[in-house]
Amino acid sequence: MRLITKLVCAAGLPFLLVGGVAHAQMPGEGKTVQPIRPAGIQGNIFPHDVIAIGLEMLGYKVKPALEADYPPLHLAIAQGDADYMATEWIPTHDAFYQQAGGDDTMERVGKYITGAGQGYFIDKVTADKYGINNLGQLADPKIAKLFDSNGDGKADLTGCNPGWGCERVIEHQLDAFKLRDTVTHNQGSYFALIADMITRYQASQPILFYTWTPQWVGAVLRPGKEVTQLDVPFSAMPDGKDTKQADGRNPGFGVDTIVFLANKKFLAENPAAKRLFELVHMPIEDMNAVILRQHNGENSEEQIMQQAHEWVDAHKDQFDAWVKEAAAAK
Repeated sequence: MRLITKLVCAAGLPFLLVGGVAHAQMPGEGKTVQPIRPAGIQGNIFPHDVIAIGLEMLGYKVKPALEADYPPLHLAIAQGDADYMATEWIPTHDAFYQQAGGDDTMERVGKYITGAGQGYFIDKVTADKYGINNLGQLADPKIAKLFDSNGDGKADLTGCNPGWGCERVIEHQLDAFKLRDTVTHNQGSYFALIADMITRYQASQPILFYTWTPQWVGAVLRPGKEVTQLDVPFSAMPDGKDTKQADGRNPGFGVDTIVFLANKKFLAENPAAKRLFELVHMPIEDMNAVILRQHNGENSEEQIMQQAHEWVDAHKDQFDAWVKEAAAAK
């Protein structure tokens, strides 16, 4: 037993003797954590389930996730009512972060998913027929009227829910590009609006919409196939950041990194959880594939948790290595 204990200590993990057998004492044992996730975005459940599996491997008991829109979600983490969220977008959520207390109360940790893009799209048939490649062209009433779905003469843009980070950008850009007289920003339940828009597309009607990746919409309405992504006239972010890309295109949004947002005190008291947040990374292609499965019907809470276990099992060696390193964090 002394030999076993010596080897265990050398590996950097504390062990307990239970019934004469050595058992690893994981750093989360006896601790409960409270996640929170954005309300109304089913695709955000999966990445939260994946990290919950890792936290449970570290010994933590993970409570069912709370749900809230982004502004109160950030406040909940800042105030300690929730411990973490797994889908903080940088820079899209910068304003929410700062308004809730920023670095004084929270930390943004890791690079969970990289290469998250956003933008404006129209159907390719209309884009090719009328030579439309820039959102600014909708300032022309004749061009805007092509996307009028309710007879008011203005283009109908399927946009972002109130309270989402993308809403702030779209509203800012409609002013910056002088599109208020010709474009209506349709808001409500995003996925219900998208379903209605897809019905219009299937009826060969022009469509105009905002979307992002990781998301299933881009698998159904594929850029370059069914739809064309529009540039914007110039960079116009609320924070003044440049959105022009290296190839000269300008989608109007930067390429985001999705990270963990956590309460600062929680991270200080739980170095193992913080280290796991720093280490875990998911290819965006994996996320897109899972979200498409959910869109195609595998969308119950139980099915999504099964998808998370499948992803962890498919990356078992790497995931186990992440958990082992996190368990040794001081």
